[in-house]
Amino acid sequence: MSWSDPIAGMLVQIRNAHMAGLDTAEVPHSKIKAEVIRIMKREGFVSDFVVEGGVSKKLLRIYLKYTGEREPAIRGMQRKSRPGLRSYVASGEIPRVLGGMGIAILSTSIGIMTGKEAKKRNVGGELLCVVW
Repeated sequence: MSWSDPIAGMLVQIRNAHMAGLDTAEVPHSKIKAEVIRIMKREGFVSDFVVEGGVSKKLLRIYLKYTGEREPAIRGMQRKSRPGLRSYVASGEIPRVLGGMGIAILSTSIGIMTGKEAKKRNVGGELLCVVW
């Protein structure tokens, strides 16, 4: 897992858990990771998530979603902004992922949200990742 980029590490752990056919993935908890997973749950890419553990050591347990044929609900994920090269977009430059079939997740001045919500509110921000 990447220590300098915790969001990329979380996406890799989810991808690896899907490839192994696991039902859950566990990642260290942070507020930004929890918000990204909350958006992925709301958009139907993961089944659920819970925060486990005590005050000092929390884990984020992510329940992965599969189709009836055990195909992952997440076909792909890509980290766009990274610590070495931040990627910022204006509200008019927010990308459509697979013609609207995927989502872009942004960190804006009013919180973490999907690209569709950011366009509706006419705000831009840091393009964290795309999921399809």
